[in-house]
Amino acid sequence: MIVRQLQQLLAGIYDVPLAYDVEQFLLTDRSALPEALRASSTDEQLLVAEGDSDLSLGLFLAPDVLERLDAANPLERLDGANLADYWTALEGVSHFVYLAWNAGHDRPVSLHELELQAEVDKYAATALLMRAQHRERFPVELHRVLFDQARVSEPLAGARAGLYRRANQHAARFCRHLSRLLSPVGERAQAVAAAELRRFYRLTNAMKLRRIEALAA
Repeated sequence: MIVRQLQQLLAGIYDVPLAYDVEQFLLTDRSALPEALRASSTDEQLLVAEGDSDLSLGLFLAPDVLERLDAANPLERLDGANLADYWTALEGVSHFVYLAWNAGHDRPVSLHELELQAEVDKYAATALLMRAQHRERFPVELHRVLFDQARVSEPLAGARAGLYRRANQHAARFCRHLSRLLSPVGERAQAVAAAELRRFYRLTNAMKLRRIEALAA
């Protein structure tokens, strides 16, 4: 299934193999969601229940999104027709992988950190995938589409709209730096970008923000 392939894609980029298979945590029945989320029109939602000594996760993805991705797999051919669905599924898998990886290292994760990393994941995974599918062309328009044209849905975001905007802005600044690392063709550029991505992934939220501020200085 596509969600497992997306987990493998992120695991390869960040060198973060997990003992958990996201497919085993996948929910596609909206009626099974908590009542507060059931009426929402969201196509993606990470569900987290924290006990005294454990963490329970579930990832909801709308079934029509998964059906369209199965019919037009972006890992085989990514284009304008499946890009939005690809980003929806990738964001959910990103949340799952990042939270599970940090939980495995006994590290707390803030919502800002989760959203910031998901935006970076979408940019990095898409840029690398498009480069693999079109080896001699770097998608210079990707940053504009993902960040400059992004709009937060107020009805869906509610009180968290400001947080989502800040996460998007911080990710945009880091990914502008990343685009300069990725744009040259060749294995050396790929290695430098991979090292930067893996360092960033392992930073705490405060350290991520300091790294972004340093890049802007």
